[in-house]
Amino acid sequence: MSGETAAGAPPAHRVAPGRPRAATRVPRQRETGDVARVQLLAAVGTDKHPFDRLVDWLAEWHGGVVDEVGLTVQHGHSRAPDLPDAVAFLGHDQLQAAMASADLVVCHGGPATILEARRHGHLPIVVPRDPARGEHVDDHQVLFARRLGAAGMVALCETRQALLDALAAGLADPSRFAVSADPDSSGQRAAVRRVGQIVEELVAASPRRRHRTWWRPWARRNGERR
Repeated sequence: MSGETAAGAPPAHRVAPGRPRAATRVPRQRETGDVARVQLLAAVGTDKHPFDRLVDWLAEWHGGVVDEVGLTVQHGHSRAPDLPDAVAFLGHDQLQAAMASADLVVCHGGPATILEARRHGHLPIVVPRDPARGEHVDDHQVLFARRLGAAGMVALCETRQALLDALAAGLADPSRFAVSADPDSSGQRAAVRRVGQIVEELVAASPRRRHRTWWRPWARRNGERR
């Protein structure tokens, strides 16, 4: 997707020339007192369009569960929420650490972010960007997330209530949003291939996108797509 390329990890979160620099303040590491709290990472990528809708939903929700949930929000170009662990951008290593320590992951509909969440053992809760709200240039995230939702690869949430329901289920039992975390398993490779197929089918079905690359598969190793 726009701003979502990958070469072994999701460059949507990498710092590139002319792109915003990763924030120097990083989410704090889990402390002893946090052990009983569910750790949630929300990531909206680096697309230039704000995603205030998702950030605001999460900030409002967190106010009612602040004692139960440690929330890290990577908010990109959205309005910065009034949260202690809000950060505009995460570098690659910071994103890896945040994914590894999270119990639940909420993200936008970018392929690289979704696959990275799954690589870390998460069934991501996905809220796709809506172009009608100025959150992206077109509807590819909506179409893509719906296909993945139908395939059981993400927990799709297109409304505030759907997100709240998914978050409630995650707090009650975080294991409901867990998948195999082995990045070298045949299942993971199959997931990457399936995502690539879905993206290619969506691009082929839309003449408007036929000449615009918004998905680049992960780097190949020995000729095989990762």
